[in-house]
Amino acid sequence: MKSEPARYDTSIRVVAWTLLAATLVAIVWARIHLAGLPLERDEGEYAYTGRLLLLGHAPYELAYSMKFPGTAGVYAVFLAVFGKSPTAVHLGLICVNLVTVGVTFLLGERLFGNVAGIVSASAYAVLSLMPYVLGQAAHATHFVVLPTVLGALVLLRALDRQSTNLIFVSGCLFGLSLLLKQPGLLFVIFGSVYLFGVDRRKLNLRLAIRRNVIFLTGAIIPFAITCLALWTSGVFGKFWFWTIKYAGVYASRVSIAEAVQILAGEFPFILGAAWPIWLLAAIGLIVCVFTKTVRVDNGFLITFAICSLLAVCPGFYFRPHYFILLLPAVSLLAGAALMAADKLLQPKPATIQCLPLLGCAMALAWPIWREADFLFERTIPEANRMVNGTNPFPESIKIAEYIRSQSNPSDTIAVLGSEPEIYFYSELLSATGYIYTYPLMEPQPYAHQMQLEMIREIETAEPRFLVLVVMNRSWLAGPDSDQTILKWADRYCGANYEEVGLINILDRGADYYFSTRPADVKAAEDHILIYRRKK
Repeated sequence: MKSEPARYDTSIRVVAWTLLAATLVAIVWARIHLAGLPLERDEGEYAYTGRLLLLGHAPYELAYSMKFPGTAGVYAVFLAVFGKSPTAVHLGLICVNLVTVGVTFLLGERLFGNVAGIVSASAYAVLSLMPYVLGQAAHATHFVVLPTVLGALVLLRALDRQSTNLIFVSGCLFGLSLLLKQPGLLFVIFGSVYLFGVDRRKLNLRLAIRRNVIFLTGAIIPFAITCLALWTSGVFGKFWFWTIKYAGVYASRVSIAEAVQILAGEFPFILGAAWPIWLLAAIGLIVCVFTKTVRVDNGFLITFAICSLLAVCPGFYFRPHYFILLLPAVSLLAGAALMAADKLLQPKPATIQCLPLLGCAMALAWPIWREADFLFERTIPEANRMVNGTNPFPESIKIAEYIRSQSNPSDTIAVLGSEPEIYFYSELLSATGYIYTYPLMEPQPYAHQMQLEMIREIETAEPRFLVLVVMNRSWLAGPDSDQTILKWADRYCGANYEEVGLINILDRGADYYFSTRPADVKAAEDHILIYRRKK
């Protein structure tokens, strides 16, 4: 049953639509300003694997990843439509983000009415941009959210119309969220639990189970089709190892006690200047649990919030961009808070009823104002340094440009380090499927096997160029890390390659020495070496 929309004065609706328009203008302006930011590691991985798809290579054939292949497919679309550049990727993100904002509005309108739906959509637009969740980068979590909120909207409409076909479509949409990244499974569970709960109250148990089977069948189909395609391409074994076996090991490394410490340290940072919106969401959650103000759909909101929170938790790493999965629920709860305030003030004059909406407007404006320096004013190099520190993301562009100018299209390269963006920028194929070296350094049972495989692939391919990243952020080696590949790299590079580039990564920027290095220049603590194979 749809919630009864609040009866707002026309002037309040005008204020609400003006708020949404102003929010979208600010958000799009900021995203366009930041569109030239260099790709970071996850973006570099997706861009490279997306380019491989466009070249006709199957996922996991030339690039190994523990992530499902859906996001690589999204990137392939971005590259095909907007071009092969960081700006193209971020333009694609803008499109996805705006569609997600629109669907969030429709979902909020369905739950609370028009004005509260506007607040929910505006809240998501602001929260999903914040640097605290790395909102400016095109992470997979942005793309998981879109089919999730769309699936939720279709599911509610299916229940309104008692449509089995729409239940199946909703399942397919939730299945797409899983295909984009594994935590999407929690949203499939949300859809199934919520559907069963509603049906169990209104229908007999047998019919409720049948409709849930239809939903889950739709959810399985995208994954099943993908597995079949990977099987016929001959890469299913690699896919299964990386996304199931290794991913399972990766997700079990952090203990519960460590997880609590990580979350306690990360969560205040995640709130950042957006804390007023999170406060609205907390009020909305209290309203759902303890009052009858939004009692009609409180089951939806609470179940969605719980599953969204659980989607952030796999592995207990709590990295900032994981919290994007929680933002639709936070935004809807903010809308619930406005709806509750409106019902309390409904007999009052329009000027009084407008106060909660104005309060929401201030909560939305505060984080944009606080982050205006980053969002609107800084140059791209300055903005990159603010959010990415001294990670070698801008340096990767110049490294790739040099390699591309000195190579043929048929040449291959290998990067010893976790900088997959270099592969994308260079427009050359990798000599190894290991485009990340983090798994090799982890104290996990497959690490030594992975190192030997990477060594074998590089020695077999004999890449034209080899890039050695001497930065711990690109390896995360610990005292218990296997050192086999690091010892091999010293011997192999010295025997088979000549140094043709040194990039010193410094706090003030980077110094580049291509082709020849002056005798008095020494490698900095953080540096990158470019080697060319000896003739």
